[in-house]
Amino acid sequence: MRVLIVGANGKVARHSLRHFKDSDKHEAVAMIRKEEQASELKELGAAETVIADLEGDISHAFKGIDAVIFAAGSGPHTGADKTVLIDLWGAIKTIDEAKKQGVNRFVMISSINVDDPEEAPEKMRHYVVAKKLADDHLKASGLDYTIVRPGPLTNDDPTGQLLIEEKIGHRNGEITRGDVGHVVFETVDKENTHHKVFEILNGEALLEEAIQHV
Repeated sequence: MRVLIVGANGKVARHSLRHFKDSDKHEAVAMIRKEEQASELKELGAAETVIADLEGDISHAFKGIDAVIFAAGSGPHTGADKTVLIDLWGAIKTIDEAKKQGVNRFVMISSINVDDPEEAPEKMRHYVVAKKLADDHLKASGLDYTIVRPGPLTNDDPTGQLLIEEKIGHRNGEITRGDVGHVVFETVDKENTHHKVFEILNGEALLEEAIQHV
């Protein structure tokens, strides 16, 4: 399976690439904005790279692609304008282009607790609204989607252990970026995750086994 990773230069996507490097089933096509990013991402695990900007034309990036991972994001601390352009409009463009080109498998990295934007801190509300609207667009697209909603992210070493539920709620917890990248990789070809939305934190279950029982 050839998997287009949108936002491949991001921290979570880089962790996913390491798993693709060791895979004999899938190969990653890293979508990047700058040519100088290509060599490092190929070392991490990208089979190839394609230059495309979410704020421009991305149609050429989908040639020969079987699945998409949307890992792009402006981050929760950017201005509302950039959040709208990347987390909302960029996601919608990617979903629509996948559908147009017959790429039916789509994995979205979203965020925990985005179904209740009014409960989010005011300074993050624009981010939560953008994520929710993008998720809603994907759910209505007809694609074989999975929406992964991680809790607060850390740069700690991956644990390989997971708490995964449809709705974790406001329980305390975190998850490493490495574990999120692993979850996304494992999810790509798991049909039991199709048309599912789930939240994740680090927990006690083995990551691969937890995903098998979503």
